[in-house]
Order: sequence, then structure tokens, then C-alpha cells
Amino acid sequence: MIKFNTVLEKHPFCMLKQEKTLFLNETLKQLTLFHYKNCDKYKKILDSLDFNPNAIDNYYNIPFLPVSLFKELDLLSVNRNDVFKIMTSSGTTGQAVSKIYLDKTTAVNQQKILVKIVSDFIGSSRIPMLIIDSPSVIKDRANFSARGAGILGFSIFGTDITYALDDNMKINISAIENFLEKHKTKQILLFGFTFMIWQHFYKELKKLNNKIDFSRSMLIHGGGWKKLINESVSRKEFKKALKDICGLTKVYDYYGMVEQTGCVYMECEYEHLHSSIFSDVITRRYNDFSSCNIGEKGIVQVVSILPQSYPGHSLLTEDEGIILGEDDCPCGRKGKYFQILGRLGNAEIRGCSDTYAAKFR
Repeated sequence: MIKFNTVLEKHPFCMLKQEKTLFLNETLKQLTLFHYKNCDKYKKILDSLDFNPNAIDNYYNIPFLPVSLFKELDLLSVNRNDVFKIMTSSGTTGQAVSKIYLDKTTAVNQQKILVKIVSDFIGSSRIPMLIIDSPSVIKDRANFSARGAGILGFSIFGTDITYALDDNMKINISAIENFLEKHKTKQILLFGFTFMIWQHFYKELKKLNNKIDFSRSMLIHGGGWKKLINESVSRKEFKKALKDICGLTKVYDYYGMVEQTGCVYMECEYEHLHSSIFSDVITRRYNDFSSCNIGEKGIVQVVSILPQSYPGHSLLTEDEGIILGEDDCPCGRKGKYFQILGRLGNAEIRGCSDTYAAKFR
């Protein structure tokens, strides 16, 4: 299996296309063979496709599983006694949820890789952190929703972690003001999911006409955009609204999913999402699933070297996106950079924010 200590010594955005391709070809072939030997259901899927994992010469050719399959099947490549944590995708009432089975090794590696990637954007020093959510989300540490997993994962970058919302999802102005007063000379990290920020933070501050100053802060947010798009709120308008209401100017999105926790795709200062050396993004054409060219819209496929306890290393998402370029982003990071355009037309709502937002229809 992968020697993660060796991989972690590398900068997460250091590999040019040729080197990264060789690395992912070999690593993802190893993972495919491992899951083929240790997950009977995965083996049956590959056998039904007449796919020989020993013949892999390019990771683009590894069969991808639709993310929805994790709602239908229990897919794991370790003994159930070795399962350390079960992660579940977000889902509205009545929807099935994905179940992702983690052993300790996979869970530890997820956290290490998350730290490696995010630190390249926000620095390695931990800073005061305000989470725009409720503390009740992370109470069950053994069975995490995608939302709880996101909060717990990003909490490692913060000190004096404070929640901006109470258990009833009501904004806690006094807690926010006390937090800001306590750290008035420091940079602050804000974290939350897109719709929660819009619904329970921005709208409430606007309603209260409360001019809280977050001009020294940085916001990292993720999750679905579907509800905001339905409200005709674009990414540009989202950022402008936050700047107008509380002075926030450093607002960065990220793309990720519970099926590949740890391998997040962070947004740089040029509003590009970036793949690291631990993962990659491929876009597929709608008619035949062939790979798209740069600049061509397609269905987003994600690959990751992290899933070792379950066969989630090559997945077809329910999102549309465009690869904007590779190795030449103005921010200087190597690898592919891309844009997510939204959900596929017939895909069910499932993002951390979107599933919660369904209650506000």
C-alpha cells in the first residue's frame, strides 16, 4: 500500500503533469488491485465490466463508481471489526445516505492530507476560529455526517473554537461579539457551509442591521450552491454581500465530498479550485463518458489516493464542471485547476448545505 510518510514530505502542489501522471498511475493501480482482492462487491463490478486491474496503464482507464452506489451497497475493503468510524453523506428526510467505512489508518491519513492541503492556503499556524454552525452537529463522534466531518476536520486549524449559532440554529450575537473582542488584534478564521452562512449568518446580520467587523478575517466555506442559485445569488454576489454586511474580503470556497474526505479542492486567490498531488479531477462527456478537453463542460470525476478502507478512489460525481487549465494557474500552484458549474439536472440534492436548505423550500 501507499507509504504516506514519503508522500507527505512533498509539497501538495509541486508536481507537473508528467510526474503526477506517473505517480497516480502507479498509486491508483495499487489501490485498484487492493480493493479488487479485498472487496467482493467491487471485484464483481470490475469482473462484470471484463476489466483486468493488472492491465492498468493509465488511471483515466480505471472504472469509476457513481457516488450514489455508496447509498445502495456497503462497500469496504477491511474487516468490519477494523472499522473505526462510519461517515454518512448529507441527505434530506427520506433520502438514502452514503455510508463510508474508515479504519484508523485511513482516518489518520485523511486528516494528515487535509492539513497538508489547507495549510498551503491559510498557513500552518493555528488561529482563533469561529464556526458558523451549531455545536450539536459534532456530538456523535463515531457516526459523522458530511457536515460534522467537515467541521471537525477544519477545526484542527483553529484555536479557541467558538460557534456562531446555538443548538436551535439561531445566531448568537453575544458569543460572536465576545469572540471578536477577545481576538481584536488577531487574524480570525471563519468556517461554515455555504447555505448556513447565507441563511443563518448573513440574513440575520442584515435583519438585525448589526455591523460586526470581520475585516481581519478569512472565511472558508463549502457545500452545495443549489439553494443560493435558486435565490439568484451568484458567487460574486455572495462575496459582495458578506463584504457589505461585515467587511469580509477574504472568502474562499472549497470542493469536497464525504466519499473522498481529506482530498479537498481549495479555491485560490484567482477563484480557481485546485487538485493536489493526492487527487485529480477528470471531466467526462455526457454521451460516452470519454474525457473532455480543457475548457469543455462535462461530468466531474474525482480520483484520490486516500480511500484504502473502501473502494472510493475513482468516483463519478453528480456535478458538472470545466477544467480551466493545468500547471499554469497565476497563483503558482501546479496541477489542474477547475470550476464547478453546479449539479447535474436530474441529480438529487445532496450537498452539505443543499440538503439542509431543502427544509427552507
